[in-house]
Amino acid sequence: QVQLVESGGGSVQAGGSLRLSCAASGGTFSTFFSRNAMGWFRQAPGKERGFVAAVTRSGGTTMYADSVKGRFTISRDNSRNTVYLQMNNLEPEDTAVYYCASSYYYHTDPSEYQYWGQGTQVTVSS
Repeated sequence: QVQLVESGGGSVQAGGSLRLSCAASGGTFSTFFSRNAMGWFRQAPGKERGFVAAVTRSGGTTMYADSVKGRFTISRDNSRNTVYLQMNNLEPEDTAVYYCASSYYYHTDPSEYQYWGQGTQVTVSS
């Protein structure tokens, strides 16, 4: 059974930083981690789940939502079956539950992602 497990969430003040991790395991997915694009999404209370960042299978190409460009960095380590989201200069508007997900295709649409983690809470206070 495929599992994606996020970690690294927490509470910080505005301007602070957090680094989220998402480790993949289970079934054959961990073996083929490098064959899947990975994405980060977030959902704030009362809002739909929205795209944050994505990285291609090799890690060579990334894309970001406009709201996080220049502040967040997505990366991956295929030898560790792990994808990261470094979040700097956090703002109260970044408060949400953050999810990682995997997709055969490099995409911003959450409906294109097949496997999802359980989410990790990020809270930014002003």
